[in-house]
Amino acid sequence: MDISLTGELGDFLRSRRARIRPEEVGLPGHGRRRVPGLRREEVAQLAGVSVDYYIRLEQGRGPSVSDAVLDAIGRVLRLDDTEQQYLRTVARPAALRTAAAGPAPQRVRPGLRLLLDTMEKAPAFVLGRRMDVLAWNALGDAVAGFSQMPAEERNMPRQVFLNPQAHELYPDWPAVAAETVAYLRLDAGNHPRDKRLATLVGELSLGSEDFRRLWADHQVKEKTYGAKRMRHPVVGELTMPYETLTVTGEPDQMLVVYTPEPGSRTAERLTLLASWAASPAV
Repeated sequence: MDISLTGELGDFLRSRRARIRPEEVGLPGHGRRRVPGLRREEVAQLAGVSVDYYIRLEQGRGPSVSDAVLDAIGRVLRLDDTEQQYLRTVARPAALRTAAAGPAPQRVRPGLRLLLDTMEKAPAFVLGRRMDVLAWNALGDAVAGFSQMPAEERNMPRQVFLNPQAHELYPDWPAVAAETVAYLRLDAGNHPRDKRLATLVGELSLGSEDFRRLWADHQVKEKTYGAKRMRHPVVGELTMPYETLTVTGEPDQMLVVYTPEPGSRTAERLTLLASWAASPAV
């Protein structure tokens, strides 16, 4: 199964056309419209390309498209930087890395594992392809319980959508779910022939109506920084800003570090959690 960027380009463009009101781009908004947003011919006109060219592009049967044309379409559709890069990716699937036979298992460098272990006061972990959790430090494990999960369940989308406790764990679950799907779709755009990713999307689609709805929305978003609230069963609610760093030399791996403000209630609770996790079982 290809996560197809066979229909993804057209689906993505149509979803972005639908969110732009004609009057936002200087076109009359009156008159009968069968679908919301801009018509294909209006996008073509504003981008400076022929209607036939744009239709063929949206149908995935156009010729190799230039950066200039994609940039013009992106301006019309008001794409942000991440969406613009995604448009370039799905418009040129032949240039992508292929993994039809399945990618080799990802490995975390010993030096990176050592770096994780030196972060004693900050929960941290490494995410790989498909948002698989590849490694973590002791406090990251105390927060999320990675070591207690079967290996196949150490995956953030599975935890968000298929874990029955996810809504309890994340007080802001709708926002966490939307962010997770937006990043997963970005990964799918970069690796359209990843069979394991296709399998994951299939499992999530079968197991979660929320996932199906969010996946169909075609949002794409980088995972860079932000804040996440979690309700831990031992120490209660944690409010944790996080930073996400791409691992040098490993472009498909990200180091995620939670950075609670020193002296905050969350920092105090993490200190308590670290002591609790380090206590020997009775």
